[in-house]
Amino acid sequence: MLHGMELRQLRHFVAVAEDGNISRAAKRIFLTQPALSRQIKALEDEIGQCLLERQAHSIRLTRAGEALLIEARELLHHADEVLERVRAAGRGVRLRVGYAPSLASGILSTTVETFTRNHPDAQVELFDHSTSEMLAGLEEGSLDVALGTGQLREARGLSWTPLFHIPWQLAVGRKHRLAEQPLITPADVASERLLLFCRRGYPEYWELVSNWFRLHQKSPRYSGEYDGVDSLMAAVESGQGVAMITMRTPHRVPEHVRLLPLSSPPEPLCVTVGCRTDRSKEQPLAEFLEELRKTAQSIA
Repeated sequence: MLHGMELRQLRHFVAVAEDGNISRAAKRIFLTQPALSRQIKALEDEIGQCLLERQAHSIRLTRAGEALLIEARELLHHADEVLERVRAAGRGVRLRVGYAPSLASGILSTTVETFTRNHPDAQVELFDHSTSEMLAGLEEGSLDVALGTGQLREARGLSWTPLFHIPWQLAVGRKHRLAEQPLITPADVASERLLLFCRRGYPEYWELVSNWFRLHQKSPRYSGEYDGVDSLMAAVESGQGVAMITMRTPHRVPEHVRLLPLSSPPEPLCVTVGCRTDRSKEQPLAEFLEELRKTAQSIA
């Protein structure tokens, strides 16, 4: 595919294109200027196109150079990923898992325990991420698996498998006026200061909550945004407001917070596991995904 081109030449070309100056690029990649110029000339000869317009103190990409820069970046990124996977295979199994603590508690620990028992050399790294961070991690290749509330996004090269559903509840402080109420109505929630996960990190959460209020023709009193379940629960516990949440396990709920049922809750939240579509059949990634699915079935 590359014919006479080498990855090294493409890396050098990208360096020159990004620096806009051959001398600066040569210093950055520890080459002499004449050596780098020869590399670029050899690349131009191989392609049969002029890639750079050389000016007094800078360079400018030709149309062919601009096209090659886009393709070279993509090719080099893919090559780096391949090398990392090969190195990882030599080191042993390595999986990087992004997760939302309020949703993954219980299922993730059990899965990791079983998986590492079957793969004693496995290294499973866990990252507490927001929804947007998990999506970016999967797309960029910094995560292998994401466990959260991802929607089906095959168009973005990701595949999602539903695992289980979690009902919605209202979190209030134990001394809150609603704490002893057996069932919370949409009007009750709308009358309180509402605390939420941050919109940028959890866009799907915001969409679900907002649609629920619109369905019941209520206007919420948004009062604060938080970047994780622990900070959100701390704010509820301190009396700053109430929060609509989904929570798998009660041990993450602070002592002075109560979770109350809603009279007309949103549809239960679907917890899903996602990975890049082009990697879904890879071993042992596929084994880890299957173990997650089995664990979810056993505790559903």
